[in-house]
Parts: sequence; C-alpha cells; structure tokens
Amino acid sequence: MLLIKCPYCEEERPELEFRNAGEAHLVRAAPIVDQSDDDFAAFLYFRQNPKGLQFERWRHIHGCGRFFNAVRDSVSDKFLTVYKAGEPKPNIEQLVAKAPTPAETAAEPEQKRAPRAKKAEV
Repeated sequence: MLLIKCPYCEEERPELEFRNAGEAHLVRAAPIVDQSDDDFAAFLYFRQNPKGLQFERWRHIHGCGRFFNAVRDSVSDKFLTVYKAGEPKPNIEQLVAKAPTPAETAAEPEQKRAPRAKKAEV
C-alpha cells in the first residue's frame, strides 16, 4: 500500500485516507466575466497530465482534512515530497538529485526473518 506523509499531521498514513484534488498551482485569469467560454472550459477541465513529475493537490480527508501539495512521479507512483498549501513549488532539480535511483533501492539489503521455531515432535 502506498504511504503518503501529511505535512500538517507529519505522519505517513495509507493512501486510503487521502484524495487527489487535481493539478496544483493553477492560476485563474481575472475576471471570469471577460473570458470566452472556450478559455474558461480550458481552465476548468483541461489539465497537462505529463508523464513523470507532477505537482498535485491532495486532501487528508480521514485525518486533519486539510489540503496540501505534493510532487509525485506518475510513472513510479512515488511521492518525492509534500508541502503545505500556499508554499512555493520546490526546486525539481534538487528533488531529482536527492531521489534514490531504482538500482540504489534494489541494492539495499533485505530484512531477514528470524528462523521459525520447529514444532516439538510428539
């Protein structure tokens, strides 16, 4: 299960507690009355949806209920970072440089289980 860290609660919780609220950092052109129907429809319905890193809004609905932003890789579905709503976008170059490569994560040693106790023979 995917774990997401809420920047307000500061806990990693299962993805079932969160809802995606779409693309982050959208700016509405002012005033709406002066916009054409096509321009307003483009703002309201059309999103970039690139393959790779995306800036998204999320809401911790089964926790604090607050909205926050996240940088998520749409290919691997991993969250690079989360940050509070209203904060500026983080620098992507720094995030990518800090993120471990798939080869690095595969090279980590696996946790070994303790040996199972044998059943006593009767």
